[in-house]
Formats: sequence, C-alpha cells, structure tokens
Amino acid sequence: MTHSLVDRPRAKAAPVAIWPLRPSDLEAGLAALGPGQAAWARTNRFAARQGETLLVPDGQGALACVLLGLGNGDAGAPDRLVAGKLPGLLPEGIYRFAGPVPEPRLTALAWALGAYRFDRYHKSAGADCRLVTPDGADGPEVRLIADGVALARDLINTPSNDMGPDELEAAAARLARGHKAKIVVIKGNDLLKRNFPMIHAVGRASPRAPRLIDMAWGRTGDPKVTLVGKGVCFDTGGLNIKPGNSMALMKKDMGGAANVLGLASMIMAARLKVRLRVLIPAVENSISGNAFRPGDVLASRKGITVEIGNTDAEGRLVLGDALALADEESPELLIDMATLTGAARVALGPDLPPFYTDDEPLAAAIAAKAQAVADPVWRMPLWSPYDTMLESRIADVNHISDGAFAGSITAALFLRRFVDKARAWAHFDIFAWTPKARPGRPFGGEAQAIRALHALIAERYPR
Repeated sequence: MTHSLVDRPRAKAAPVAIWPLRPSDLEAGLAALGPGQAAWARTNRFAARQGETLLVPDGQGALACVLLGLGNGDAGAPDRLVAGKLPGLLPEGIYRFAGPVPEPRLTALAWALGAYRFDRYHKSAGADCRLVTPDGADGPEVRLIADGVALARDLINTPSNDMGPDELEAAAARLARGHKAKIVVIKGNDLLKRNFPMIHAVGRASPRAPRLIDMAWGRTGDPKVTLVGKGVCFDTGGLNIKPGNSMALMKKDMGGAANVLGLASMIMAARLKVRLRVLIPAVENSISGNAFRPGDVLASRKGITVEIGNTDAEGRLVLGDALALADEESPELLIDMATLTGAARVALGPDLPPFYTDDEPLAAAIAAKAQAVADPVWRMPLWSPYDTMLESRIADVNHISDGAFAGSITAALFLRRFVDKARAWAHFDIFAWTPKARPGRPFGGEAQAIRALHALIAERYPR
C-alpha cells in the first residue's frame, strides 16, 4: 500500500498541526493557539467531543491547524482509533500531532488504517494525506501491521469473479515470494490421492478446481506456529442454496484465508522467531450434477466419517481436513480463522468476533492483547455437553446440530474433533466485514483479531 506515515517530511512547507483535545483541557488548548484561531474555534462551538473535528484557517484563508476532539469518555468507552477519521476529512498535505498524543502507536496505526482505500475498480476520491510518525510510535512496526490489514481488506473486497481459488493461490504465492517462503499447492483430484476428501467434495462442483495451499517460512528448529484460514471464494450454499440476500456478501467467505495471509505478512515482515505454516483450503461451493448432497457421508483426513446435514455449512468441512494436516506435526500454536456462522453475528454482532479455546493461559493472553491494541474479541465456551447435538445415526458425526441453538459453539466443537496433538489451539469465528464505516475502519472487508494475534506471537517469539 502507499504509506500514509512519514518519518521525515520532505515538503518545503511545515506540516500542519493537529491538536488532540479533551473537553477538560479545551481552554488550555485554545490558549496555545493564536487569538484569531481560538476565536474561530469558539465561533464554531468546538467542544472537543469524541470525533469532533474543526479545520482552522490562518489570516490568508489557508489551513492553519486542525482540532480533533477526544471526548472524556462520558458517553461510553472511548474510540481509541478516533484519529482514523482524519485521512478521509483533510485536504491533501502532510500533518503532525502537536502536543501530547494519547497512545502514539495506536494513533499512528489509526491514521494508517483510516487512509486505506480500495480503488481497484474506480479512482479513489480520497486525498493524499500523510502523517509525521508521532514520537513514541515505531514507524516500521506500524507500517507492517497496516500492510497486513490492507492485504486482508484488499483480498476480501475483491469480487469473486476476480478472487477465485486461482487468484487466492496467486495472492499467497506473491506473499511467499516477497518473503522467500515455500509454497506447495495440492489441486483437483490430487486432493483425493493425498487424502483431503472433504476439501475435494466441497469444491468439486465448481469449474474452478479446489485446492489446498500450503506455505512455510522460517527455520525448521524454531517454534511451530500454524495458521489455517477458510478460503471459500464464493458460497452459493450448494444444493441447500442460499436466498439472494444471503448470497450478496459471499465474496467475503474467504475472509478467514485473507486474515491469516494478513497475519502471516505481519509475522514474516517482523521476522519473528517462528517456523510459520499457513494452510488455506481454497474452494468455491457451487451447484452442479456432481455437487455433494444433504445426507451424504464423507470421509475425512482424520478418519472421522461425517454426515452432511446441510451443504451451506461447508466451511467447517474444508477446515476439518486442513486442521487434521496441521495437527499432524504437533504445532506449538495452531490458529484457525473462518467466516463460519451467522450464529456468531447474532450473538455478538459484526464488530466482536468470538474465539474458542480450551487453553486458559492462551485465552487470557489473547484477551489481554486484544484490549491492548484495540482489536476486540470475546471468548465463547467450548461447551462439551453440546457435542450431543452433532450426533449422527449413520456416521461418526453430523457436521451441523439438529436444532437452531448454539450454532457457533457446535461449529467450534466440530472443529475440535480434528485437533489432538497441537499444544495450543484457538478458533476464531470472524465476520471479516465492516457494515458501517467508523474511524480507522472503512466500509467493506476487514481484518479482525490479527492485530491482537500478531502482538501475542511477537511477545512470545521475538526476533
């Protein structure tokens, strides 16, 4: 991406000052401005409410400075990414924060995230606004995180005619080349020869061949960290076809794959001391004469037989085979990410993805890092008594429950059956989409939980 952060401005004119102000220190802040500028702020009734902005002119009508309201948090939790609204509001130029900046790293990241534009199909209307990296923010670190987020967003925002299994493979290959990682792809009927029957079954109805993308980076002796991402490039629902309003956003059903690639980008750019593996089952769930059917029983790599309750619950099937492969080498940390269930959205909405793990220290660490970097997640229970909802009369397990309850939990319980050897495992049921723009979070494809996971992995395995 074109970086919106600069460490040393090269412009002839001095950067325009941005004053972050709270209502409690508003008068002191205005006193630091010239009398004419302070009068302008009072005339425009600037009150430093959270997210309130005011462009202040100089005596010749040019932009003298910008006021940004931080609020006092009185009306709920403060938005720690509030600075992310500025790139979409300000005229082209270079800016700097004047005075103390709360959480300078997050402030710089918010700016970078807010400057994101998806302009593949039309020219962006956004101005080229750049920020001098605030004191206390690690510019290179902020950039590599912003790059990872932008990668995930770009992949999700791309429509399925330009982001099928071939294009998702190409994106993974570009990332691998950029970091000298190795990549192997098992494709089409080779999936059956190599014992990935569920990946093959889900993707075989599409003319775009199903595949398993397997990327590896790092030294063999370093701790094994494996990321598995659901790569359903479009989901019609299969023979249990979705209604049109449910199908409209299914280009984002590869959001798990996009997010693990974004996270992998961060890990490799930071050169963390891990042996990283990324597994992406990339398929299109389509309809044709050879589509898998409700009532079918599928074999799996794990040896578990799976009765198909509904072909629109395909993501957990492809993840099951990929997780079984990942588990075979006993990774120290195994993470999977998937746009898996509507039940997760009903429970927690679009902004708060649930995660599941039986590992208490891992759960606590994920929650702490999510809070630290303003990347919210919420732990949900792997409630074993609900395993009975997945019982099958003719196979080892049904892949969906026999009722309408606890859909996200039962999906996680299904996935847990494919993980035995990993020292720690967590499943993230993400939405991968921002339905309403907010500071630092433009409308469209979104990276969720990967900033928190990068912070966790970077702390555990520093370079």
